[in-house]
Amino acid sequence: MYKFKNDYSEGAHPSIIEEMIKTNLDQTVGYGEDKYCESARELIKAHIKHPNADIHFFIGGTQTNLTAISAFLRPHEAVIAADTAHIQLHEAGAIEATGHSIINVKHRHGKIEASQVENVLKHHLSPHMTKAKMVYISNATEYGTLYSKAELHALSKVCKENNLILYIDGARLGVALTANNNDLTMQDIANYADAFYIGGTKNGAIFGEALVITNPSLQDDFKYFMKQRGALLAKGRFLGIQFNKLFEQDLFYELATHANKMAAIINDTLIEKNYKVFVPTETNQLFPILSHAEFETLSKKFDFEMWEPFDDLHYVTRFVTSWATTEEGVKMFVEALANLRN
Repeated sequence: MYKFKNDYSEGAHPSIIEEMIKTNLDQTVGYGEDKYCESARELIKAHIKHPNADIHFFIGGTQTNLTAISAFLRPHEAVIAADTAHIQLHEAGAIEATGHSIINVKHRHGKIEASQVENVLKHHLSPHMTKAKMVYISNATEYGTLYSKAELHALSKVCKENNLILYIDGARLGVALTANNNDLTMQDIANYADAFYIGGTKNGAIFGEALVITNPSLQDDFKYFMKQRGALLAKGRFLGIQFNKLFEQDLFYELATHANKMAAIINDTLIEKNYKVFVPTETNQLFPILSHAEFETLSKKFDFEMWEPFDDLHYVTRFVTSWATTEEGVKMFVEALANLRN
């Protein structure tokens, strides 16, 4: 059974495994102070052209979001996010457990707009309601959609005008930046956001996310917050090794491009065979609407997700490709999709 359920089913790119084996017996200092983490930080700083950025490595996205958001906010402050945001639906109340509320706004294809942020500020009256202090977005979003440069500029502008922190969840930043119609660079992301993270777990690493803090006012004492959240790893060098490999020769972008290419082949078949999609997307997540019978037939040979019911007779499903998805696997899948509509 070939899997299209997520983009972290496979282990890691062979060059990362090889580098871990090669450096396995090296003796280094711990807690991210080693030469590999330092080299990875310098590579990322040079890539985004922010020499004074503060960069920290984490195991996964939830831990990154939890540590960053709880560190950046005071007790009475809240986060504005789409009602489909990862911190709202997929992190088991981690943010709320720290005492911070999430102010939900209705998403449009997974995204929020600057005008929605302004509307929240207009209606959240101090000191009786939590104070909106951060805007959280994901790029790519939970629906595989992209923020354009104009949209991100508008969000950044309203944040700066109202002293809000703009934080970008980059679990799938690689596929966002390599999508065909994307007009953003990682340097743009660094310029617009106060902090963002670069996702490795879903783009060829065994595990790992790189948090980039560009706003100097958010940098002080951050390692204390990491330690309190269990995020300061004794063997942190294994995170640095992975991000070195991802960024020393643009492997990060090559792997994301492959994931998008595999998804595009599937998407072409969906269009050709007149499948309806719940949300149009250009990245590695696809959301076709399948009848119950189609879902059951495909599920016998392929592993993918029933995202949510569409109506009494159909499901919204999700197919996800990865950096390691094979052309053979995609070929089998598109043939099965095509046969359902012949």
